[in-house]
Amino acid sequence: MDGFQAYGAGKAGGAFDPATFIRQPQTVVRILCWLFSIVILGCVANEGYVNRPEEVEPYCIFNRNQNACNYGITMGTLGFLCSAAFLALDVYFPQISGVKDRKKAVMADIVVSALWAFIWFVGFCFLANQWQVSKKEDNPLNEGADAARATIVFSFFSIFTWGGLTLLSLERLKRVSFEEEYNKLFSPPLA
Repeated sequence: MDGFQAYGAGKAGGAFDPATFIRQPQTVVRILCWLFSIVILGCVANEGYVNRPEEVEPYCIFNRNQNACNYGITMGTLGFLCSAAFLALDVYFPQISGVKDRKKAVMADIVVSALWAFIWFVGFCFLANQWQVSKKEDNPLNEGADAARATIVFSFFSIFTWGGLTLLSLERLKRVSFEEEYNKLFSPPLA
């Protein structure tokens, strides 16, 4: 068992290597999720509201539906925070020596990633629908149109990045489960 190093367990407590960490597929995809959330949040928060000259209050460019803009801002913010939290967990993951704790972290990652893929699917459908039914007379100068389209496109991309994280986490679960079975089968004899 001395040569055994199943997915980080043999290196638990070792030094953190940023170059190796940044090249891991899970890290790259998680950073993409993080960036997409920033783009979505920024587009809706900065250019998602316009007003006509005769109106005082700004309104959402997605069919004047405040819920659409609120959804984009809320999901962008929560997606950003969630990506950042799981990125921090990915940094800490090799330091977790207990297989059961590692398995809990991976299971949480699977559930959260699958949930976010679904949330972005709903968001994409909702925002695309609201943009499609928006009236030309509500925004005659097309203010914020590029931001609205960017929000819809990056919501669509987020479905696949979060779905990819789900698949990568399932692969990680297989490795952690193997590690658990290996430890059960080849545990050191009691003296």
